[in-house]
Amino acid sequence: MGILSWIIIGIIAGWLTGLIMKGGGYGIFGDMILGIVGALVGGFLAGALFGVEAPLTGFSLGTLVIAILGAILVVAIVRALPGRTRV
Repeated sequence: MGILSWIIIGIIAGWLTGLIMKGGGYGIFGDMILGIVGALVGGFLAGALFGVEAPLTGFSLGTLVIAILGAILVVAIVRALPGRTRV
């Protein structure tokens, strides 16, 4: 259930990140896509940097926090890219 839980947690994390981050959002679907990518990035970083084994294998508060932090990181990187106009 690894990838399925990443997607579900990523959708929730993307929605929450859209509420947390200030500025123009990317719409509900854009936030969810960035949330899924952020969950993958957060899970990878949690495993690589902190040695968390299988960080997103189920539903828990810890996995949601990892996914939200990853989504915030992804949104911050996307916003820093040149050529993006502010809404």
